[in-house]
Amino acid sequence: MADRSEGKARADEIDSRQVAEAAREEKWERESFMRHLFEGRFRLDLIHPHPEPDPEEEARGRDFLEKLRSFTLTRIDGDAIDREGHLPEEVLDGLRDLGAFGVQIPREYGGLGLSQVTYNRALGIVASRCGSTSAFLSAHQSIGVPKPLSLFGTEEQKRKYLPRLAKGALSAFALTEAEVGSDPAGMSTSAAPTEDGSAWILNGEKLWCTNGPRAEIMVVMARTPAREGIKSKRPITAFIVETGWEGVNVVHECQFMGLKGISNGVIRFENVRVPAENIIWGEGQGLKLALITLNTGRLSLPAFCSAAGKTSLELSRRWAAERVQWGQPIGKHDAIAQKLGRMAANTFAMDAGTEIASALADSGKLDIRLEAAIVKLWHTEMAWEIANDALQIRGGRGYETADSLRARGETPYPVERSVRDLRINLIFEGSSEIMRLFIAREAVDTHLKVAGDLVDPRAPAGRRFAGAVRSALHYAWWYPTRWLGWSLPPRYSEFGALARHLRYVERTSRRLARNLFHCMVRFGAGLEKKQAVLGRLVDIGAECFMISGTCVRARKLVTENPGDRSPEELADAFCRQAKRRIEARFTSLFRNDDAATYQVARKAMAGEYGWLSEDSFEFLSKGTGGPPRASAEGSAPAGGRKPAGEGRGAGALSG
Repeated sequence: MADRSEGKARADEIDSRQVAEAAREEKWERESFMRHLFEGRFRLDLIHPHPEPDPEEEARGRDFLEKLRSFTLTRIDGDAIDREGHLPEEVLDGLRDLGAFGVQIPREYGGLGLSQVTYNRALGIVASRCGSTSAFLSAHQSIGVPKPLSLFGTEEQKRKYLPRLAKGALSAFALTEAEVGSDPAGMSTSAAPTEDGSAWILNGEKLWCTNGPRAEIMVVMARTPAREGIKSKRPITAFIVETGWEGVNVVHECQFMGLKGISNGVIRFENVRVPAENIIWGEGQGLKLALITLNTGRLSLPAFCSAAGKTSLELSRRWAAERVQWGQPIGKHDAIAQKLGRMAANTFAMDAGTEIASALADSGKLDIRLEAAIVKLWHTEMAWEIANDALQIRGGRGYETADSLRARGETPYPVERSVRDLRINLIFEGSSEIMRLFIAREAVDTHLKVAGDLVDPRAPAGRRFAGAVRSALHYAWWYPTRWLGWSLPPRYSEFGALARHLRYVERTSRRLARNLFHCMVRFGAGLEKKQAVLGRLVDIGAECFMISGTCVRARKLVTENPGDRSPEELADAFCRQAKRRIEARFTSLFRNDDAATYQVARKAMAGEYGWLSEDSFEFLSKGTGGPPRASAEGSAPAGGRKPAGEGRGAGALSG
């Protein structure tokens, strides 16, 4: 029995990997700064000079951002939205009037036709006031219908849907299911063609669909039959679905720790008839469409994080200067000063990373799949750390809600709300763990192309022999060159005091490439299981990108305003701290406690440490009360709220 169980698990694992590999962008048609860096080549010329915006677009964008800023300050109440758990329709209407739901939709289809840089700045403005409101904009444009439709839609599809979307017809993206998160191989939502081929019949259920309960149009991923000419054995196809069609039902509205005002729910599709012309890109292209869409779609989260960092820094700075303890402002005590200094340096780095990644996306010259994943990973984790430090600096007032502070006459800084809202970003659009695996897979892509057959235990003897010959020829040249490079003065001297940090990255890129190779030699096919090791390698690369981007951004700002050297000061402080993190990860690459920790985890899963949690398990098994019961007449309990759908008609989609 155990052998059959293990065999099935292994088969499922192989199947999942094959589905993921089939969805990968296999070719690199454009250059990538991070791809080069992981290979030991520091191509600073790919990001420096800092990409410049189009002057005409920048002027239009500036006008839009000024209007958006005024609207946000006067019409959006983040505390009220958090308290009531609902975003008022008048706020959405106001954003529609500004064109905020069509920021990146081309003007020919009724949108504003603005850049990624402007779009991210817009998200940052709104997020500074209310994370829930910014989530509506992001879910609609970053991963909702406009982005995949703009990239892969037919002209007919664009003309039919983009004008509606630009005017504010909310959209959503439906991929996740109860048993399907980052691994889409087990997707159960399916679509079958009608006999005449004019339509598809869609059935299934999607979970955590942001904007879903209030959306008019959504992209739905569904399993479709395998056919000749379709690469995948288990194809996934993307469909445009209108929520007003018969059979589309909201069956539950989810509630969360943070982002209380978002509209997120479980959407069920029961024999929904979808016209054949509503397939985006083609049968079997759905998962690849999703991954390509996320290459730039992920850039919205760094924008949120940069905005949160700036807010946390400002309120912490003010409080550290005005709060006096032990005879002086708390900001002069070293323990608080260290937090504040790190916060300032890391906030500048987040802003730099967001700006340069967005500018690279606008330029269209590079493949930014790695850069987008890295800023998503790095920014979301750093913003969480910054928010946590802000709460610590504010002390009890950081833990107290803004409403409570306001009620007793204190400044209602929403630190507590910010912490709750930010936590989901480490999970949204690819968890930190999945981001590290995605980046690691792309980082070793060249090595797998050269030596993949050599380390693949399933490869036949002939392919393994050919792989050995190919690897010997390649690495005989490649490996020695990863030791050679020019990283001494006066290289990068135009960066002044920051030049030494760029020289460090140049050396580190070669060191990182060597260690990637060492890991492949040491672990072989087992490297994919060494996720802690891969995570350290990815984190080193991420820090290198952030050092590079921060120095380039600082150089641009100082060049524009030579009298202000503060960007250099912040960049220098950040680079010093990042270098220490890099060295710590190199040190623990092969000398670590991973094996011992893994064994403890296995035993914990098997219940061998059950005695440790005996007292708490009784409460877990009995729950904490469960949902309140409705009366026999179906009314909600006193003080409660009716379940989604009750009293609103079957399939109602209102929020």
